[in-house]
Amino acid sequence: MDEIDVLGIPVANAGPVFFAALAVHVTAGLACVTCGAVAALSRKGGARHRRFGRIYLPGLGVVSASMAVLSAIRWRENAPLFVIGCLAFGVALVGYLMRYRRPVVHIAGMGVSYVALLSGFYLDNGPHLPFWEHLPAWSHPTLPIAVGVPLIVRAIWRRRSARKVTP
Repeated sequence: MDEIDVLGIPVANAGPVFFAALAVHVTAGLACVTCGAVAALSRKGGARHRRFGRIYLPGLGVVSASMAVLSAIRWRENAPLFVIGCLAFGVALVGYLMRYRRPVVHIAGMGVSYVALLSGFYLDNGPHLPFWEHLPAWSHPTLPIAVGVPLIVRAIWRRRSARKVTP
C-alpha cells in the first residue's frame, strides 16, 4: 500500500473511508489532548474542570470509535493502537462513573486514559515528529507513561492528604 505525506507524516493511502475516519480521529484527538490538559490543570470540582472533563469523555469515545474504523481497514498495522484506544476509553469511563463515589478511582481512570491517549499517539507518530524521531522506538509509547504515572500518583497522594486534613 502506498503512502502520502500529510504535514510531514506519512499516511497510508487506504481510501476515502480511511481518510474520513482519520480526519475525525485527528480532530477528536486534538480536542481530547486540549480538554484533558485543561481539566487536569484546573481546580478539581470547579466549573472549568467539569466543563472540559465533559468534553474529554465523549471526545475520547469518538477517538476510540474512529480508531475502530481505522483498525478495521488496516488491522495488521493498527491492532496495538486499537487495544490502546479501548483501554483509554474503558478506564476513562470507569473514572467518570466513579467521580463522586471514589475520587481516587476517578483520578486514576482519567489520568491513565490521558496517558494512554498520548502513548498511542506517540507510538504511531513518534518516528515522524521533530525531537521524537531521534529517540529509540521503545521510548515513543513509554515516555508518556514515565511522565504521566508519577503525576497520577502525586494527584492521588494529594487527594488523600487533603481528605485527612479536612474535618
